[in-house]
Amino acid sequence: MEFSKADPSLSRALQLHLKGDWGQAHMHRVCGWLSQEIYDRTGANTKIAIWTGRGAADAPLAVQNAEVDIAISTPAFFMKAAVEGKGPFEGKACPDIRALGVIPQTDKLIMAVRADHGVRSYADLREKKPPLSIATGEDDGVSIIGFAAREMMTQSGVSREELASWGGRYVEYARPSACISAVARGETDAVIFEAIMTERWRKLAESIDLAFLPLEIETQQAMAKLYDWPTVQLPAGYFRGLDEDIPVLEFSDFLVMCRSDLPEDVAYLLAWCLCERRELLERQYRHIPVERSPITYPLEPAKIANSSVEHHPGARRYYKDAGLI
Repeated sequence: MEFSKADPSLSRALQLHLKGDWGQAHMHRVCGWLSQEIYDRTGANTKIAIWTGRGAADAPLAVQNAEVDIAISTPAFFMKAAVEGKGPFEGKACPDIRALGVIPQTDKLIMAVRADHGVRSYADLREKKPPLSIATGEDDGVSIIGFAAREMMTQSGVSREELASWGGRYVEYARPSACISAVARGETDAVIFEAIMTERWRKLAESIDLAFLPLEIETQQAMAKLYDWPTVQLPAGYFRGLDEDIPVLEFSDFLVMCRSDLPEDVAYLLAWCLCERRELLERQYRHIPVERSPITYPLEPAKIANSSVEHHPGARRYYKDAGLI
């Protein structure tokens, strides 16, 4: 074990349940990294399990309901809506979730339409009323992608009912790979999804002429007012065919969260690991250009400590000790 005398540890054994993603993506990787770091710093017979999940609304709900001890979800800023019971969390608020830290991950939610439809803006969409089939996340109360896509479209003047009246429809998938593949195969005309840094998105833009739709100011303002949802710029040249910066919805960062009743020393240790052992996670991504990396390196402790959700007292104590807050 690569320990120093300054490494914190717990003499007692722990039993922890973590919840990540489907099993082969980056939230699960974060869970695996944290599990080993905690296992190495706790008593004999510590047991840690990682549950598969969707990295969406299921994560804070599982923590709130004490189904797991720690879970990860994205976008991190939207977990404030979980605490307040907004959007997909209406009627099922999660007031007991607390932040352990944030894994920086630069991402955006965008809408891309096959260019041969002649749609370059949401105004074009409303005017031409094309019968688009749109690949996106599931509108099932769990997928934050599905929720954000429908809400973004509704605030842009294209509700589900309006789209259907044109002969259009949503084709729903859980994962970005399936959505991108549907457009690539010609099964759908458009896509609304995130994970834009992945190779599949780049290959799609290289193989098919796409139009990337800029968010109108009214939609930006509505999403900010309703859900504190920020807008960011998708820079020109990020994809082939994107000739200018356009405003889109942000979809960044993983929130690592727990319940308020997690023992304080465990939360402190987890926050310590997130910052002091970040090199072990970061090195797994350095072979990828940073603008295309699913985890945005270098992992900066100040960003790890920056959360829209209240810190667990143990995590807050570590961040104060480290001079980060």
